[in-house]
Amino acid sequence: MNPDGAIASRPGVAFPLRLARRVGAFIQRELRSSEPAQLVLSAALGSLIGALVAGMHKLVDFLHRISFNLPDGMALSTGVGSDPIRILIVPLCGGLLIGLAALVSRRFRFSETVDPIEANALHGGRMSLGDSLRLVLATIVSNASGASVGMEAGYSQFGASVFSSVGQFIQFRRADLRVFLASGAGAAIAAAFNAPFAGAFYAFELILGNYTVRALAPVAAACLAAVMTERDLIRPEPVFVVGQAFHFKESVYLLFALLGVFSAGFGILAMQATTWAERTLKRLPLPQWLRPALGGVLLTAIALYAPQVLGSGHGAIQFHFDHSVAFEALLIILICKLVASAISIGAGFRGGMFSSSLFLGCLFGAVFADVSEFLVPRLGEQHAALMMVGMASVAASIIGAPLTMVFLVLEGTGDFPMTIAVMVGVVIASTIVRLTFGYSFSTWRFHQRGIGIRSAHDVGWLADLTVSKLMRTDPKVVPSGMPLAEMREKYPLGGAKRVLVVDLDGRYAGGIDVAALHDSRQDSKAGSLTAGEIARHSDDFLLPGQNVRVALQRFEETQIESLPVLASASNRTIVGYITEAYALRRYNQELERRRNAELGARDLFSIFDPKG
Repeated sequence: MNPDGAIASRPGVAFPLRLARRVGAFIQRELRSSEPAQLVLSAALGSLIGALVAGMHKLVDFLHRISFNLPDGMALSTGVGSDPIRILIVPLCGGLLIGLAALVSRRFRFSETVDPIEANALHGGRMSLGDSLRLVLATIVSNASGASVGMEAGYSQFGASVFSSVGQFIQFRRADLRVFLASGAGAAIAAAFNAPFAGAFYAFELILGNYTVRALAPVAAACLAAVMTERDLIRPEPVFVVGQAFHFKESVYLLFALLGVFSAGFGILAMQATTWAERTLKRLPLPQWLRPALGGVLLTAIALYAPQVLGSGHGAIQFHFDHSVAFEALLIILICKLVASAISIGAGFRGGMFSSSLFLGCLFGAVFADVSEFLVPRLGEQHAALMMVGMASVAASIIGAPLTMVFLVLEGTGDFPMTIAVMVGVVIASTIVRLTFGYSFSTWRFHQRGIGIRSAHDVGWLADLTVSKLMRTDPKVVPSGMPLAEMREKYPLGGAKRVLVVDLDGRYAGGIDVAALHDSRQDSKAGSLTAGEIARHSDDFLLPGQNVRVALQRFEETQIESLPVLASASNRTIVGYITEAYALRRYNQELERRRNAELGARDLFSIFDPKG
């Protein structure tokens, strides 16, 4: 029995129910086609995300105070006031909790959580709110236990999944849903750093992969609403405050450029370190669920020596701008923070590298400033400037969002000369990483998992352009016992280009070029040779579910102009065939159609990956 039908049949219920359905359908239809309505919805949801990020921020601060017995107003990453006994216990307990949660997830076969970048690149902006909530909870536990990771991954995951879920409910078109998801991620980052411009460009650079006028309004509305709501609720502190105006001679910009070069190398090292740590921990003879606990023990060993490695580093950035630290101590903290972040992520703690990369860059800039001051003493007055350039350059190298880092500094300082200095280092660092390493931290992690994503550009449509949609179903088929003379008569030159051969059971046995059938060197054997004897390439074929990119790669490998399509790898029945020329033409047509669609949206500039 249909319960809806039973309810609708009750007197006085049918009309309100039909009215509600019609109103819902009207709202969905209007929101799908109305940009102003989508803009209002984006702002409303952005305000919600701002409130949620503010709540999670306060929750993590509270858990830090409880877990590590911190004084009020003191951030964990400053390394001041934390209880050494708690440092011995909390990371281990947090690691055990994370490991047990992972064990339960595998036991109940929960699906793998889709990252916002992955969702926009492969799934048309579709994310699961339930899966994302599990990741956010694991990120909160990881941060509360002192893991050297940031909450920003959880913030952006939650913001993107909320927007995506609403967009799926309204049944947005694929392109609109991708923009909507980017708006949610950008709103979360904007609220996390109290920086609407940085949040918006985070959405454009990392989540959407380009900047369009069509995307500008909803992304900006979501980011502004998120920041304004958060400011009304908790009055967040800026990431850093530097109480001085900056003025630079032209020669100093060479120093900023040099710092950008070194920052690129350090950023690549930081990304590689996570892989080394993960591989090393996986080789140990331990159950997988115990790896986070081991990571907690290793983190404790580092934190007892350098407490500033605990937490994301968000609060420690201002500490280092306010306090002068000796060169040796800076170098030790930098190395320990790099190792702690790599171990935390490699061991399985959940979180991102956004705040950690900012803190690493701040430390790296401070070390670079001390070395520069030793070589040229008059450069000491540029110490804070070099810290900011290092912070933005290293973060841009790791996160892969150069303009996001530039605007983060601009919104934090309001100083235009300082912003230009940061831009010099950021552009050089991000360009070197892009041309040499070719990955950001997110795409590098995808690469390690075997997912070929170089950027957030939408390549998921390739999965829809399958061989079954491109193939022809009228192949020229001959039995393996047919004589060469009979085949010549049936397929003269100028007709079909290739015939397919099947055995007595109807299974594919190879192919023959028609031109080869009429080779004069075989005239003497025309009466004795059979199709099965001259057929070639019996292992070269395509399957219906493969996409056009796989098909084109197969054509290139085999150097054959036409390939058969078999029912499956085990069932070698021929169901059709496809030519390289047609597959290439359809692929280019689809690319052109999507390029025209982007131009129709007035695409002003795109952030392309030359290796993508």
